[in-house]
Amino acid sequence: MTRFDTIDDLQRALDAQHYIAERPLATSLYLALKLQRPIFLEGEPGVGKTEVAKVLATLLDTDLIRLQCYEGLDISSAVYEWNYARQMLQIRMSEAAGEAVATADLFSPEFLQRRPLLQAIDPSRKKAPVLLIDELDRSDEEFEAYLLELLSDFQITIPEIGQIKAAHPPIVIVTSNRTREVHDALKRRCLYHWIEFPTFEKELAIVRMKVPDAPDALTTQVTHFVQELREADLYKSPGVAETLDWLRALVALNQTALDGTVVQHTIGALLKYQDDVVQLTAANVSQMVGRAKLMTK
Repeated sequence: MTRFDTIDDLQRALDAQHYIAERPLATSLYLALKLQRPIFLEGEPGVGKTEVAKVLATLLDTDLIRLQCYEGLDISSAVYEWNYARQMLQIRMSEAAGEAVATADLFSPEFLQRRPLLQAIDPSRKKAPVLLIDELDRSDEEFEAYLLELLSDFQITIPEIGQIKAAHPPIVIVTSNRTREVHDALKRRCLYHWIEFPTFEKELAIVRMKVPDAPDALTTQVTHFVQELREADLYKSPGVAETLDWLRALVALNQTALDGTVVQHTIGALLKYQDDVVQLTAANVSQMVGRAKLMTK
C-alpha cells in the first residue's frame, strides 16, 4: 500500500506538502498505510486532523472521499439509498409494456445511490481512495456501530444485495474533537494518535510555511501571542487554523507588528466566543503584545 519505504520518507513528503508532522504522528501514518489499518485522530479543533487526510490524498495521487459527521447522520446520507423515483419509473414502463417486474430487478446496483462510505469501497475502483470520516464525535452512537463492519473488513452489507467488499481497501482517517467519547469497539479497529497543540517552534514553522508573505516580526509576535493565549482559561482555545486566519487578516491590513488596538479590532479572527473575547481585557492585551514584541528584539 505505502509508497514510502521509511518513516523518514513519509515525513519528508509531508513536509514538501507544507504539513509538518512530528515523528510520532508520521510513525502512526506510516503504520496505517503499511498495515492497511484505519487511523483514529483526536485533538482540539484546528490542530490539523482533517488536513492529514487531504495531504495523504495528494501524496498518493488518489481521490479524497469525505463524510462530514453531524447529529442525526443516518445510512441514507452516509452509505446508500435506493433511487425510488427510478424504481417507480421502471415499474410504470414495465406495466405499460405488459411485463412483470421482479423485486430483484428493482433492488439491483443499477438503482443504488452510493453515498461516501459505499463510494469508498466500490469494487470497481482501480485505486484505493482516502476516506475521511470527519468529526465522528458529532454523530450518534448508533452510527458508530454501523461503522464497525466497514472498519474491520472494508465491506458493507446491503440486505437486498448482500455484501459489497472493497477490491482496494480505502485509507481511512477518522477524526474526533472529543466532544464525547467514541466507543472502544470502534477504537479497537483503528490505530490511535492524539494531536497536541504545537510547540512555539513548530507553530512558527507552520505559520511561516503557510503565510510566507507575512513580515517575519509579525509572524513571530502572532505565534507567541497565540501560544500565551492558550494558557488562559478560555472556553475555546484557538487552533493553528485560527492562528493562520488571524495572521492573514493582519497581513491584509498591512500590519508589520502587533499593537493593542489592532489586536482588539481583529480578535474575531482568533476567538469565536464572546465570553473569551470579554476575558481578554485591554490591559491583558497590552501586556501580551509587549511580551510578544520582546521575541523579535
